[in-house]
Amino acid sequence: MTKAEYEELAGFRAALRKYLRFSEELVRAHGLTPQQYQLLLAVKGYPGRDWATVGELAEQLQLRHHSVVELIDRAQRADLVCRAADPGDARVVRVQLTPKGAGSLGRLSALHKEQLLRLDPDSLSIPFTDPD
Repeated sequence: MTKAEYEELAGFRAALRKYLRFSEELVRAHGLTPQQYQLLLAVKGYPGRDWATVGELAEQLQLRHHSVVELIDRAQRADLVCRAADPGDARVVRVQLTPKGAGSLGRLSALHKEQLLRLDPDSLSIPFTDPD
């Protein structure tokens, strides 16, 4: 790798970390943990529907199944998500946002979007890509 490539990779990593730190501090200031925000976003952002299974969330969040179950349990106690049986398959449990969870996600996501729009677009461009 060249020196310029190292600089590009380091700059990309620093920009990602700054954004993640902003996100962590923001969600904590609004009474959620970063993991709860990520869970809410993964549920609402699941492609094609507004619910997801535990297995799908584990994949989205890159966590183990039992860790996601614990995260869902805590989020359910905080009234951020609820579980519902899948009408087509009793073995499947759907995780959905509650009105409180949807409200929190909406407010926090709007603030995240504002922050992303303030960033220098080049700071988060993927390193080592050919722009052509």
